[in-house]
Amino acid sequence: MNITGEQLYSPRQFSVVAGGDQNLENCKIDAANWGGSLTGHVISAPDYSISISGVSGYDLEFRVIGTCDTVLLINNAHGTWFYDDDSYGDGDPKIRLNNPGSDGVYDVWIGTFNGAACDATLIVESF
Repeated sequence: MNITGEQLYSPRQFSVVAGGDQNLENCKIDAANWGGSLTGHVISAPDYSISISGVSGYDLEFRVIGTCDTVLLINNAHGTWFYDDDSYGDGDPKIRLNNPGSDGVYDVWIGTFNGAACDATLIVESF
């Protein structure tokens, strides 16, 4: 899927079944914005790989609304990892990348805290 920073000025929503069998505690991921071990369960492959261009001058925000306690894991165009559990409230995650500055593919995993699957919505928006 290809999208621009300007197009994301109107939020885009993507349905997903959150969760998976891969325990993030077993992954050796050092998330740039997270000061500890990662918790939650995701599938092996990204739920979404979003090619975003024209991001210079924008902030990108990824957030999830789920029917259970969800987690969010992103690998950006530079290969930097980002993780969040509950910053959006009600057990839902949010990651805001301030002026990410580089076009490319953002791989996104939507997981669950306890490993159970649930329906969720990924929202991607630029500011």
